[in-house]
Amino acid sequence: MTALDVDPTDTLVVQEVFGPTVQGEGPSTGRRCSFIRLGGCNLSCTWCDQPESWDGKRFDLRQTLTRRPVADILDRALRGDPPMVVITGGEPLLHQHQDGWRALLGALILAGAEIEVETNGTQEPTEHTARWVTRFNVSPKLAHAGDPADKRIRPGALYALHDTRKACFKFVCRDLDDLHEVQAFTAAHALDPERVWIMPEGTDHASITRRLGDLADPAIAAGFNLSHRLHVAIWGDEKGR
Repeated sequence: MTALDVDPTDTLVVQEVFGPTVQGEGPSTGRRCSFIRLGGCNLSCTWCDQPESWDGKRFDLRQTLTRRPVADILDRALRGDPPMVVITGGEPLLHQHQDGWRALLGALILAGAEIEVETNGTQEPTEHTARWVTRFNVSPKLAHAGDPADKRIRPGALYALHDTRKACFKFVCRDLDDLHEVQAFTAAHALDPERVWIMPEGTDHASITRRLGDLADPAIAAGFNLSHRLHVAIWGDEKGR
């Protein structure tokens, strides 16, 4: 299967496809890649930097989202021969029961691209998703995200993602109270600290750097890894980078 022979009826709802760029967060930071941002999310984080992908109260989703043929998505995502394609959102795993999802993953594999999926950790991966995805960049949401705990924390999904042995866990933190919440969360759900990344919340370089300075030493002492937001350091809050 290639972008040329994907069934033309296979489609997905997309906000944007862009790249080549670099992955700015988590264990793949700095790697050359392209991004496919799918629409829709089951959470409503107060600090979300991509609300255009899901928030129908603030945005006309008929304008910000488009149902596109998978062949077109692939053609754009593979431009420049990126070694990795990141599928993000919104919450991309909401799409995994669609034919378009299976077609997309299959074609990316045949193109030789690694597949990284960014997910909020509330959706269990299907068998084919778990088999075909190279890495799950799982970002469980803390209390400051605004949703109730029973909506943002789904232990069954977390364990299923963990059991793929392909998951890392990235937590967005503002301060030491958030870091302590991460410590409690990882202990409660038996997450290996070596697979946890602490990333400062922020959409400008100064805020991210300040918060990273506050969080770095205690995060390292807790056995966690650190993540910057490299794309923000390079391009600021510019979309499509």
